[in-house]
Amino acid sequence: MNGPGGTLRVGLAQINTVVGDPAGNAGRVEAVLDEAAAHAVDVLVFPELTLSGYPPEDLLLRADFVAACEQELTRLAVASRAVPLVLVGLPHASAAGLENCAAAIAGGAVVARYAKQHLPNYGVFDEARYFVAGRVPLVLGLAGWRIGVTICEDMWVADGPWLAEARAGAELLVNLSASPYQRGRPRLRDQMLGVRALDGEAYVASCNLVGAQDELVFDGTSAIYDPDGAPRARAASFREALVVSELDPTRVGHRRRLDRRWRTGETIPRVEVPWEPSVPSDARAAPAVVPWLDPVCELRQALVLGIRDYVDKNGFGGVVLGLSGGIDSSVAAVLAVEALGAARVHGVFLPSTITSSESREDASQLASALGIDYREIAIADAFDAVQSALRPSFGDRSWDVAEENLQARLRGLLWMGLSNKFGWLVLVTGNKSEMATGYATLYGDMAGGLAVLKDVYKEDVYALARHMNAHRVVVPARVLEKPPSAELSPNQQDADSLPPYPVLDPILRAYVEEDLSPAALVARGMDPAAVDLAVRLVNRSEYKRRQAPIGIRVSGRAFGRDRRMPVTGHFPQR
Repeated sequence: MNGPGGTLRVGLAQINTVVGDPAGNAGRVEAVLDEAAAHAVDVLVFPELTLSGYPPEDLLLRADFVAACEQELTRLAVASRAVPLVLVGLPHASAAGLENCAAAIAGGAVVARYAKQHLPNYGVFDEARYFVAGRVPLVLGLAGWRIGVTICEDMWVADGPWLAEARAGAELLVNLSASPYQRGRPRLRDQMLGVRALDGEAYVASCNLVGAQDELVFDGTSAIYDPDGAPRARAASFREALVVSELDPTRVGHRRRLDRRWRTGETIPRVEVPWEPSVPSDARAAPAVVPWLDPVCELRQALVLGIRDYVDKNGFGGVVLGLSGGIDSSVAAVLAVEALGAARVHGVFLPSTITSSESREDASQLASALGIDYREIAIADAFDAVQSALRPSFGDRSWDVAEENLQARLRGLLWMGLSNKFGWLVLVTGNKSEMATGYATLYGDMAGGLAVLKDVYKEDVYALARHMNAHRVVVPARVLEKPPSAELSPNQQDADSLPPYPVLDPILRAYVEEDLSPAALVARGMDPAAVDLAVRLVNRSEYKRRQAPIGIRVSGRAFGRDRRMPVTGHFPQR
């Protein structure tokens, strides 16, 4: 095997794109091109579907949208001459059909294209709905290096096209990726890519998308791996970055010369890329591996990015949320301030005659600690007026969930009034435990545009609050200590309607995210009565979840596209 001629400087452009904005995304690419040229980068890799944004969903069915992406690619080809090889993702209408494509740009022109071969069609992915699968691996030749190209899922598959490219002699395997965040996924992805580098005895350079799109968050965490599987450079998570590393040709190929598998591997035609030596750069390209975040800090940053991008990309000037003096609204408010700044966050305390003085104190103390706009709007008079209007119909029936929910719906009405008047997005603060069991009021505390904690269980909300208080008390101590309550009836506590959260949350995780049967849950040692209640509540609450706002996805099985259950259904029989 003829080895590469010299060191190769590789850059990973971890950028935050916007779905449906080919021109804007091309502008983001151009901004990085200048920086990469200043670092004398030889190969610059962008994320999957760079120009369209990810996931573009049914925009891909519009020929004018696909054409707009292609038009921006043509413009970028001319603008990218300062970098020898640039890899950009976009949808491409080929003779075979629409492809999820990586375009190789060199010398002012598109010199090759690669079509993604493994199209995920599970969970939040619907790629088989839009794309046809590619069949042909791609190996590029640049300055004596052989560079294999793949897109996201192609690298996750053990015998994917990366393997054929490595067997054909690729010393560098690049991967354009849009791998959504879920808890634990960055480290799992890191382990997988390290194994691919080790198995292929090649450098691996994977550029992952960063940013948020509707409910999805992309963590970035782009990285380059040595042929022994060790990371040599890794970008920080949840923010844009350009990672540059210089690859040494002498570290590739030792095992290949001895292993028969490589000598008998299939031959892939190589597309030679024109190359001229770059102007030497004084900028260091030394490996820099950013350390992993603490798991709770990682969750916190994911939620902050999800809020920021949803608000900013949709053009909202600020957000408004109800402050109840409880744990969920407190944590949601802190996240909103971290995402947007205190000036763009508006908290509203909406007391009824049932609301405790402690709740008022805790809500006010939180708002003061955060420095946000804070106002109180009493709902007692409005509640009396609504009760009066309904009294002829309600008659002498006793107080029940109807009166409880009237209070929640009055609050939703007032939040939406503020939203309409000032252009603020209403943040919903309910957590996953409540969404799972239906412990929430339609058109009340479920009213709003973005459910911040929709995919975060109650116990994890407490963990976030403790993390937020680690250096300065922001969430009042009493909020973490008092029993959780919706305060919709006198002396009400969540435990009156639900199992204790330390008991409930493990049941919900196993039932919702692992699809275990009630019998299997009991076999795990979970309390049979708690299992029976939790399963019944989850099953009968799908109609509520269908009407809930989208929420930030941070688990492997969020409510929404991840979990598509029938509203009308009778399984399991309870």
